[in-house]
Amino acid sequence: MTAAVAPHWSAHLAPGVDADLSLGATLPGAWTARWAADPGAEVIATPSGRSVTAAELEQLTAAAAGRYAAAGLAPGDRIMVSAGPSVELVVAYLAALRYGLTVVPVNTAYTPVELANLAADSHPVLAVLDDVDRAPGIPSTTPDLAGLPAPQAAPVDRVQPADPALIVYTSGTTGRPKGAVLTHANLLASAHAVRLAWRWTPEDRLALSLPLFHIHGLGVGLHGTLVAGGSLLLLPRFEPSAVASAIEGGCTLFFGVPTMYHRLAESPQLTALRRLRLAVSGSAPLPAELHDAVRERTGQQILERYGMTETIMLVSNPYDGPRRPGTVGLPLPGVSVRLAPGAGGTTEIEVAGPNVFGGYLDRPEATAEAFTADGWFRTGDLGVLDDDGYLRISGRAKELIITGGYNVYPREVEETLRAHPGVADAAVAGVPSTEWGETVVAYVVPGDVVDTSQLERELTEWCAARLAPYKRPRGWRWIDVVPRNALGKVLRHELSQGG
Repeated sequence: MTAAVAPHWSAHLAPGVDADLSLGATLPGAWTARWAADPGAEVIATPSGRSVTAAELEQLTAAAAGRYAAAGLAPGDRIMVSAGPSVELVVAYLAALRYGLTVVPVNTAYTPVELANLAADSHPVLAVLDDVDRAPGIPSTTPDLAGLPAPQAAPVDRVQPADPALIVYTSGTTGRPKGAVLTHANLLASAHAVRLAWRWTPEDRLALSLPLFHIHGLGVGLHGTLVAGGSLLLLPRFEPSAVASAIEGGCTLFFGVPTMYHRLAESPQLTALRRLRLAVSGSAPLPAELHDAVRERTGQQILERYGMTETIMLVSNPYDGPRRPGTVGLPLPGVSVRLAPGAGGTTEIEVAGPNVFGGYLDRPEATAEAFTADGWFRTGDLGVLDDDGYLRISGRAKELIITGGYNVYPREVEETLRAHPGVADAAVAGVPSTEWGETVVAYVVPGDVVDTSQLERELTEWCAARLAPYKRPRGWRWIDVVPRNALGKVLRHELSQGG
């Protein structure tokens, strides 16, 4: 069987627009060109009223680069960065890239032990932390870089497209995290791709409440804003009221994860989404029923997209054209997608393009395993294409449940369970069975239900009416919360351990 190939990415382009994904050559090259074109334009604002113009950002980042140089850091060195969103953090990050440092962004929830593990793998010479005591043994400073010497003259903006910009560790939902090395060319290509596909312009203002240690907030939100020449309102955390205020204050874009949209849908602030030019969801599957609920109540059709740590952005529902709930859309500019036949009739998503990384840090075997013989990256995600070429993610290859020889995709069962009015949240996992190989077990967070025996009977009938027999849960577990990582992805291995 041959691979199924997704439609060409040109469907995302406006008429007469060319896709130059290398414009600016590097991230700093693209940013500084925008800053020079309009020095007085506001680039960053905060809810407290602070505002930073393009000229000020150029000066602040050049001075911060001088602090790195004065501290003895040299281009090519690595720094670990783990702190909450702030102007100071953005300046420290941009300065690092302008000076030629490689940044290792780390989840702010990580413990000193977890930080030490990543440091042992990535060997940073400096850590920029919200709390310098979080990483004992590593020279550390706060995001304002106050712990570093006064700035000295330092060369900036000399990096090359192939130079590493980020080492981003995989989410670690299974196995030991691996450091994906992303070059300036990788990140620039993806930023240009979403700029083109989402019609991002200097007139846009993004309400950014995503963390800046993850590709969604960093590689899409921040990089995209700077490459497009737009501005952003930097929110310290997600709160429905803060997002609503940002939109009422003139923000035209909002990017969130499904959990954020769920919280907005349960709040009085949902109606603020009506005023947005574009609302984007990613990092975890957006339930079709949530997409429909937001559209029905606000008229806003959330645009769902698909990306990975190793590739930044890959696929998106179109800006112009149908946005189909339950799908992630069509390949973004520059990206090629194919579905490779696998065992049991499954098809794994494989991708290629200038956004795709070259390999994992010091992990040649893992890198070789991640790519096909002809150079395509194996995402590990399973997918299907509809009649119009829209991609639907059906699950993770390693999460596939095979019961009695039949394939069960967890997402399908989970969406069925979550649609029941008595279910607040749900996830499923395969449990070993001598008879079936695996059986489907549901882990359910009840809504306002006290009698779980009654809920089990209702859910059994509910699934019987909606799922083939082999897909229906054979076991039920009642839990208080579905374990997820910082971006909302189900930690399915923890379900199995707890089951």
